[in-house]
Amino acid sequence: MFNRNRGLRRVAAMASISLVAGCGVFSDGNPDDRGPIVVGTTSAPSTLDPAASWDGSWELFRNIYQTLLAYPNGATTPQADAAKCRFTDASNTTYRCALRAGMKFADGDTLDAQAVKHSIDRIRQIDVPGGPAGLLGSLDRVQVIGDRDVVFHLNKPDATFPFVLATPAMSIVDPDDYPAHSLRKDGKVFGSGPYTLKSYDDGKQAQLVRNDRYKGFAERENSAVTIRYFQDSGTMVKALRDGKIDVTYRGLAADDIVSLQGRPSKSLQLVDGAGTDINYLVFNPKDQWARNPAVRKAVAQIVDRGAITHKIYRDTVDPLYSMVPKGLTGHTTAFYDSFGDPSVPKARNILTKAGITERVPLTLWYTSDRYGSETALEFRELKRQLDSSGLFTITLKSRPWKTYVTGYQKGEYPVFGRGWFPDFPDAENFIAPFVGQQNALGTPYPAPKITNVLLPESRRETDRADVVKEFEDAQQILVDDTRLLPLWQGRQYVAASDDISGGEQALDPSTIMMMWELYRKTSW
Repeated sequence: MFNRNRGLRRVAAMASISLVAGCGVFSDGNPDDRGPIVVGTTSAPSTLDPAASWDGSWELFRNIYQTLLAYPNGATTPQADAAKCRFTDASNTTYRCALRAGMKFADGDTLDAQAVKHSIDRIRQIDVPGGPAGLLGSLDRVQVIGDRDVVFHLNKPDATFPFVLATPAMSIVDPDDYPAHSLRKDGKVFGSGPYTLKSYDDGKQAQLVRNDRYKGFAERENSAVTIRYFQDSGTMVKALRDGKIDVTYRGLAADDIVSLQGRPSKSLQLVDGAGTDINYLVFNPKDQWARNPAVRKAVAQIVDRGAITHKIYRDTVDPLYSMVPKGLTGHTTAFYDSFGDPSVPKARNILTKAGITERVPLTLWYTSDRYGSETALEFRELKRQLDSSGLFTITLKSRPWKTYVTGYQKGEYPVFGRGWFPDFPDAENFIAPFVGQQNALGTPYPAPKITNVLLPESRRETDRADVVKEFEDAQQILVDDTRLLPLWQGRQYVAASDDISGGEQALDPSTIMMMWELYRKTSW
């Protein structure tokens, strides 16, 4: 078992800040008399097929599909869900899972070892650009033994492989419905998770109802959840205040958070907790200016994170000086240690030494509908900072998330913004996904010492407190290259009607909401 507790702030161990002290409550045994719990978010899925997604689509996947391992309430390491699993050798290269007996998909089809193999193999066979195949770099082959046993043979030691299996990307799908060499295109879903997808209106709404064939650890506190997808935080919070939704999660704007904190309401509550999501810039080496290390370092020398977090996000997020966020073993302040406070003279000196004496033209791209309504303001502030230095001429462009993803996967953007919600709570997951030929950014980033030395060394250690030096070295390489520029680290906020409970327990270690933890309360 993995020791991740040293230095890890459990996201779901959150402090609940009630805006008004409510009356005594308890569950009356009939929590669904008032219909489905309605959850609002600005993070709509980009796809319904797990083989295509390495993004926020996982939020939906966690609730309608099932993985071999997952995170029961309170767990910080992967535990049994569809199967019990363990390494069977001392070198961490053979991992065996035994499925629960009598497993079924929501449509009644059998979920057996062959379905597990099919689900994992198709991720690599389809190999969607920027998709989850990059998580399976240590996997050599999948072996089936009988109906219930699956053996994963790894090509190198990898103590983090159980964490990979616990990500929603590794959701188990039915071979009869999900082709081995192509994505499912009919818009339907039949998983084996706590809920089944009753209906889906792309970008607008997902209706989840209890899956009576589910066998796993989740103890469902409700029988139905409707997820509504919003384009902006203001509209979402208005729907909460008007009683049209019960819970909001992901995409709450800073102004709305501050308003909820500062203006007590008799009917609303706010859950505020530590988060490990990060926001950062990516420099594309295909661009004639972004490929120049001096240009990247000059940007890093000018960017004022404190101004962004205070002026734009009103201190609801924290400045970040490392790709590994605070709260995880291996976090450093490497970017601050190397660049210090923002300095135009230092940035000018960097460019001058590289022979650059004219303003550098750069185009910064961001998504218009993914990370909240402050994103546009954040990029305007970045433009202001860089333009006012006299060293850059910045152009801003944006696209909705679905077309934005396509653009960065094709390498179209010179510099672009990304957010990252962790696949699993380990420093590796804030380094490995961004380096190598196949990564989550869609822009190859050769970093041979990280990929060939530091990460393999760290994966031999099951006690993650013993690999701090490897992660510190890797982060210094990221600073020296400045291909990625961390900006800020988020905190997690869940706003809900006062009659909703379970928000404190609903977030797993990768800050994905487990909808089954939510339930309605009633007065004594």
